[in-house]
Amino acid sequence: MKKALPLTLLAGAALVATSAFAQSQPPKAEAAMQKVLDAQASLKPKPIETLTPEEARKQPTPADGVKKVLADMKKSTAPEAGVTVKDMTVGSGDASFPIHVYTPEGKGPFPVMVYYHGGGFVIADTKVYDASPRALAKMANAIMVSVDYRRAPEHKFPAAPNDAFAAYQWVLAHAKEINGDPMRVAVGGESAGGNLATVVSMMARDKKVQMPVHQLLVYPVVNDDMNTPSYKQNANAKPLNKPMMEWFFKHYGGDPKNPYALPMKATSLKGLPPATIVAAEIDPLLSEGKAYADKLKKDGVAVSYKEYSGVTHEFFGMGAVVPKAKEAEQFAADELKKAFAAKK
Repeated sequence: MKKALPLTLLAGAALVATSAFAQSQPPKAEAAMQKVLDAQASLKPKPIETLTPEEARKQPTPADGVKKVLADMKKSTAPEAGVTVKDMTVGSGDASFPIHVYTPEGKGPFPVMVYYHGGGFVIADTKVYDASPRALAKMANAIMVSVDYRRAPEHKFPAAPNDAFAAYQWVLAHAKEINGDPMRVAVGGESAGGNLATVVSMMARDKKVQMPVHQLLVYPVVNDDMNTPSYKQNANAKPLNKPMMEWFFKHYGGDPKNPYALPMKATSLKGLPPATIVAAEIDPLLSEGKAYADKLKKDGVAVSYKEYSGVTHEFFGMGAVVPKAKEAEQFAADELKKAFAAKK
């Protein structure tokens, strides 16, 4: 007959297990953010990491959660007014892709930002992320050119960064045609789009093309290290978790040593444009966003970094229902305005 373990050992083991469990629990979302998470959950999305890319693209998104919250509050779910949108196409043949030009009210010529949506390079599109460029166009009084770059796995790395850079070059060449100022062009994006924005900046530097005047990086994907403090704490977070990131990387097919895939792998970030980095507390990508801000600063790049507590990955663009999202949008727009003003 086996000896029973001493109670002190059992208690210690239970304490360790409890502690490990507690560490894997993400921080609590604040009320407005939780309302969006609950609304999206009520739409019964399936776990992205269990699906094919085609199935994953049909799942309810955080943007759908926002629309449900607005509908429940008996508020309009129509896009915010005060911005006109024109659909265009960049490129030709197999490499062509849509862009969407968001223009604020007023005379112009306006400064321009080329904006890249999130979705892990695999899911989502400019429609899902419509609220972000729409808000920034109004708040920064700038044209936003939102890019539907080609997605993996149908178009693996480096298709997305190549499209992102082609869109940037197109804007430099055609800014005047869309009532923009070709000397005041910035880049920005969320998550995978934040990756593309900083990669475009690197490509412009390396290819000796006109540099963006600024880069707005909203919780950017810049590394593949999944042992960071935020990956550990937010391994099971919503709406982005560790299994989803593994799924995204698998489908993207990026070279893990190539800085155009993972900018943290760059030998040097010297010469990149000033950056604004927006971070969320409840996000596996929090640690790498902060580390990237530090690396940029170390290499002499001016950085404005701000972390928002109680909100999750994807909160940016939720200004209609999440006050901290509105704050983050305003912070990003103010930094953009400063960058554009410096180039007048």
